[in-house]
Amino acid sequence: MNRHLLFLAIAQGLFLTNNVTFIAINGLVGLSLAPVSWMATLPVMGYVVGGALSTGLVAKSQQRFGRKGSFQLGLLVALLSAGLGAWAVSIQSFWLLVTATVVAGYYSANAQLYRFAAAELCAVDYREKAVSLVMAGGLMGAIIGPNLAIQTKSLMDKPFAGAYVALALIAVLSMAVVSSIKFPAVTAGPMHADTGRPLSVIMRQPVFVIATLAAALGYGVMNLLMAATPLAMQVCGLPFEDTAWVLQWHVIGMFAPGFFTGHLIKRFGVLSIMGVGVVLNAACIAVALSGTDLHQFLFALFLLGVGWNFLFTGSTTLSMQAYTAAEKNRAQAAINFCVFATMAFTSFASGALVTSQGWSWLNWGSLLPVAVTGAGLLWLKFRSSSVPRTS
Repeated sequence: MNRHLLFLAIAQGLFLTNNVTFIAINGLVGLSLAPVSWMATLPVMGYVVGGALSTGLVAKSQQRFGRKGSFQLGLLVALLSAGLGAWAVSIQSFWLLVTATVVAGYYSANAQLYRFAAAELCAVDYREKAVSLVMAGGLMGAIIGPNLAIQTKSLMDKPFAGAYVALALIAVLSMAVVSSIKFPAVTAGPMHADTGRPLSVIMRQPVFVIATLAAALGYGVMNLLMAATPLAMQVCGLPFEDTAWVLQWHVIGMFAPGFFTGHLIKRFGVLSIMGVGVVLNAACIAVALSGTDLHQFLFALFLLGVGWNFLFTGSTTLSMQAYTAAEKNRAQAAINFCVFATMAFTSFASGALVTSQGWSWLNWGSLLPVAVTGAGLLWLKFRSSSVPRTS
């Protein structure tokens, strides 16, 4: 750990504060403003659709302005979109709120690259731990996000308008943090310098395919269940304070393992740890199907968070075997596009399914992507007798 990694971990924590607050309030605000109930999670979907649409722009800005310049641009968009969200709630405009979350997706697409940037701030043989430790910074989001939603819920005349104002202040704070990080300088190569293989070639590698599959489906299952949780708990008659507490422990599960996931990957291998993530996702679904009391929501979402951490940290580490430094921008953009596209679908599906079919059917449906992820990991393991753990 060095000073720059520490600041990047703090930036990750502030990013997750934004995400957790969005998850806690967007579905509920959407439900209060939406023309029909099945559209309640459209603001959540807008956030990830905006992220998916922004991945190409972010890749170009990373190449043009470097890590710091691109990250600061994303934070400026976060500031503007939070202000737009506060205005939308103040005038009770559902479609303006959706627009605000789509715009905020640009920030999300930027900040999703914090984990990749972590590997550039340390020695090569430390990158698994660097990725894991920066992701552990998300614990800040677990602590601040739910409490921020609770404390700012009634801060202004319209419920939750104050939360969006608070997120604008979080964006300003994050700008100050990112300005303190010194990223490797962007060097301009010769006009005809080697830029690596075409993206189509990179994407055909089995390692890249499985790393992307695990990242997308792991995030998709997590998002499907997490986005639906506030609505499901409200239907079950549980107060918003309980929902915030469940989300807090979910995010703790997502990021607390970051302090040791990198060590586990180096010790047992990346595919083994990702396999444990699949098992934890299945255990989450089993607990969720056992009932709808507070403790069942709490345990299920905590297991979901830990399973996501193992899958997502593992897939990030695994993907680094598939591209060179010259290929990183387009390869990382392709991975993030697949993640955001899956999240967009699951964000919409979560609201539609939980309001029409119920919490149980939502969980039964989640078993399919969990099974596909497990099958993909087994295929890669048997295809190659020994996948390198690190390089």
